[in-house]
Amino acid sequence: MERIAKKSFRFQDAAAWDIEQQVSMTPQERILIARLLQKRVYSDRAQDVRACHRNA
Repeated sequence: MERIAKKSFRFQDAAAWDIEQQVSMTPQERILIARLLQKRVYSDRAQDVRACHRNA
């Protein structure tokens, strides 16, 4: 995944660009990003929160 940065001079422009980027992502890209963030924050040993709700 390529990192993209954009410099804006107005907050409204930055917010609009951020929303456009989020809307343009595919569901697969969103899942990939969520998993990468989960690994960075909780390490690989973290259990998926959905797993504990399946057993309930």
